[in-house]
Amino acid sequence: MIECVLRSPAMALLARIVLTFPFWASGLAKLFDFTGTVNEMALFGLYPPEAIGISVIVVQLVGSALIILNRLTWLGAGALGIFTALTIPLVHHFWSITDEPAKTIAFHTAMEHIGMIGGLLVVAVLAAESRRMDAT
Repeated sequence: MIECVLRSPAMALLARIVLTFPFWASGLAKLFDFTGTVNEMALFGLYPPEAIGISVIVVQLVGSALIILNRLTWLGAGALGIFTALTIPLVHHFWSITDEPAKTIAFHTAMEHIGMIGGLLVVAVLAAESRRMDAT
């Protein structure tokens, strides 16, 4: 019974939607509040903030769409994984933060990001395995 549910296309789609939720939700929020997005990029010292903001939105939305649609999943997962990895030294650099609780919050956020990167690796591997199985 459980194996049947786990192997269903609906469950696979739900898993891809849930996994990418932080990215597409953030991308949509940034798109609909572009002024806030530009301010956020500038706050983190990312210049030019407009170009960086547009790039972030595109990576988050297109990467999510590729995974959800299960098309070029490796590319979507790779783009989101690299994006997520880059946020650690650029935004969540806990090793250089001295005040608490900001240091602890940044540390836990960085650890969560590493876990998300692992999830993105899993979805890319499973998509490749599924395609390999379909080809045989």
